[in-house]
Amino acid sequence: MATEQTAVFGGGCFWCMEAVFQRLTGVTHVESGYMGGRADQATYRQVCDGDTGHVEVVRVTFDPGQIGYRDLLDVFFALHDPTTLNRQGNDAGEQYRSVIFYNDEEQQKIAENTIAELTAAQAFSEPIVTAVEPAEEFHAAESYHQNYYNENSRQPYCMFTISPKLAKLEKKFAEKLRA
Repeated sequence: MATEQTAVFGGGCFWCMEAVFQRLTGVTHVESGYMGGRADQATYRQVCDGDTGHVEVVRVTFDPGQIGYRDLLDVFFALHDPTTLNRQGNDAGEQYRSVIFYNDEEQQKIAENTIAELTAAQAFSEPIVTAVEPAEEFHAAESYHQNYYNENSRQPYCMFTISPKLAKLEKKFAEKLRA
């Protein structure tokens, strides 16, 4: 039996990424948080103010017997824009940068190979700017950020930003979704 693994992705607002990864078969837990900064602590206010250098991320716990790390990367690259530096839609700032935080050499290699393959295939009209960096200390986001879309789906940001991402997920990755 395979043991659970974790993956950490930053691809804009963590509410968006959390909602996407929560719907995948084999994903057992998704937690919003902060990683990659220069401060010892990170709160939402500090990160939004640009004082810490942290990125809004999701830590995805998954069963590799049901979904592979490469599958998670495929979803990650399909559901955010990896060609914009420090921006996803109207969300702008270093905290929204596109980054993969790897936990071991295997994840690093898979992430780098995926970017190379997407680049060679010219999957995007602009160069991929997604960084691949070693995972650092994870700071869990405040409780009101956890499970955000599921508890606030009628909120305007959720309706206009997250719901279309979920529709794209359903269309492009239907076979990977929970029943």
